[in-house]
Amino acid sequence: MGKGYLPHTDIQTHQYAEYNPKSNIWSDTEIDKRLGGTLIAVGLGVAAAGFSGRYAFQLWKRLGQVVSQTKKMPTSAFSSQHYKGGFDQNMTKNEASLILGISPTSTKSKVRDAHRRIMVLNHPDKGGSPYMAAKINEAKDLLDKGQQGG
Repeated sequence: MGKGYLPHTDIQTHQYAEYNPKSNIWSDTEIDKRLGGTLIAVGLGVAAAGFSGRYAFQLWKRLGQVVSQTKKMPTSAFSSQHYKGGFDQNMTKNEASLILGISPTSTKSKVRDAHRRIMVLNHPDKGGSPYMAAKINEAKDLLDKGQQGG
């Protein structure tokens, strides 16, 4: 038997060597790999949220411009009934009818419906002016006087 030769019995002893499973303790390199993967995933998520938010904001601006352009009414629609100047000291029936957008000879039910419609849009609790709400109520009261039911 020369050097480097292992007898048959030595190979068998190495073959049945005790097996030690990996322990549950992670090495520093495994921790670094997992942490690196997590950081990359979080970074990609934040970047995706940023890009999608930017796209949504630009889309919202364009949509707002389209909506504002479609809501514009032609000025000729208001030219015949436009009330020039401020409110008079004592409200007249013509002024009251212009405020409510109805005829001075409208029935009480039409006055009531017009008042409700205008007040929903101009109520102080919803951001409207208290002065305008008072003028709308004054117009309703003036037109209600002497009107026939309906």
